[in-house]
Amino acid sequence: MTTRRTLLAGAASLLAAPAFAQSQNLAPWPNRPIRLVIPFAPGGSTDVIGRLLSDQLSQRLGQPIVVDNRGGAGATLGTGLVADAPADGYTVLLSPVSAFNVGATLYRGRINWDPVRSFAHVAMIQRGYYALMANARSPFANPAELAAEAKRRPGLNYATSGVGSLPHLVMLRFCQIAGIEMQHIPYRGGMQAVQDTINGTVPVTLDGIAASVGFLRQGQIRGIGLTGPARHPDFPDMPTFVEAGFPQLVAEGWAGFSFPAATPRPIQQRFADETKAVLALPAVQARYRELAQDVGDRFMDEFQAFVAQEVETWRPLVIASGATVD
Repeated sequence: MTTRRTLLAGAASLLAAPAFAQSQNLAPWPNRPIRLVIPFAPGGSTDVIGRLLSDQLSQRLGQPIVVDNRGGAGATLGTGLVADAPADGYTVLLSPVSAFNVGATLYRGRINWDPVRSFAHVAMIQRGYYALMANARSPFANPAELAAEAKRRPGLNYATSGVGSLPHLVMLRFCQIAGIEMQHIPYRGGMQAVQDTINGTVPVTLDGIAASVGFLRQGQIRGIGLTGPARHPDFPDMPTFVEAGFPQLVAEGWAGFSFPAATPRPIQQRFADETKAVLALPAVQARYRELAQDVGDRFMDEFQAFVAQEVETWRPLVIASGATVD
């Protein structure tokens, strides 16, 4: 009997060994700095949110989170770097709407990652609308007036954070619906596009509100069109595309945190839990309000399903827009 019990106990310990070893291997995570890849140039709306959260998360995780800005190719360049990174929990992507809703379709054939299968999307961190912003001395105050000016001056310039960004797609749809021709001036990030609109290098730009809140409130740049269904409470004087006669141009942006798909589930869950806790901090929520942004509200499987749905929703719109990367 003793021998049989001994054998059974030994077998049980052998079966439990892999799970025990895995938990032991994962227990120290993180034990070195984590790289946060932001696939845009510094200073844009996505970068602002990413840096805010990385500071808080590094305190909770006990390790530095090093921000690595890798802009280019409609946010698909930095996104691809994370898809190819080791799935060990030490490389995370600040995943923007542009890379998945637009870039994955626009750059198809040029990228080797899939927006759903290549990533574990663990936490939505931000939601908000885009603002069409004009030089403070520009003659137009809403999208309809911009369309009228573009009809008088075909080829009028507009700036965005880059080819394949969601702002680029929104502006393409605007031109199609309005029956106008405008010239796209792509930048490697939204902040430089905003700065060049302020100084008059380009007349208008479309970008997330977060990076431009201060400029808008100080009157350095004029908000002439919001992609939300109604006016923003913080900017009641900014009209929407809807009220200017373009109901098709309601577009919400979002961003999240994503790991390479094979990252162990316990690491994903820990990062998601810590992110959720950070987003609930009163100081963080106050900062979001200052940036005119909404806190993200989807995590783990729910966020993974949301991204998959978004990709399928936007794919036909990207194709129908006629947008190209050439």
